[in-house]
Amino acid sequence: MTKVRANGIDIEVETSGDPRDPTIPLIMGISFQLVHWPNGFVEQLAGRGFHVVRFDNRDVGLSTWFDDHPRPNPALLWLKSALSIRPKAAYRLCDMAEDAAGVLDSLGIDSATSWGCPWAG
Repeated sequence: MTKVRANGIDIEVETSGDPRDPTIPLIMGISFQLVHWPNGFVEQLAGRGFHVVRFDNRDVGLSTWFDDHPRPNPALLWLKSALSIRPKAAYRLCDMAEDAAGVLDSLGIDSATSWGCPWAG
């Protein structure tokens, strides 16, 4: 594993397979680390000709944590959303999407097909 600098933060990254092969970034849901992708699954993808990139999202595992910001209250977030009030937060989902793009950029990857795990379960 290694850290890359992307979108202004440090992100823990692990790659498998040949970087010249088509890339599949595996994006785990909120609160789960890259290690939650089963190694056997990653090895099968790499063995079938894919370059696999998996990483810890911000505020997870070995990537940058935002400890100086309070943890969001899910019920309050839902209520504010229902009332069209933009909540204050350390970051938004679009920031996390930019993190993923930044990881690929830092690895010199121009295109990829993403696989993800649901964020809500």
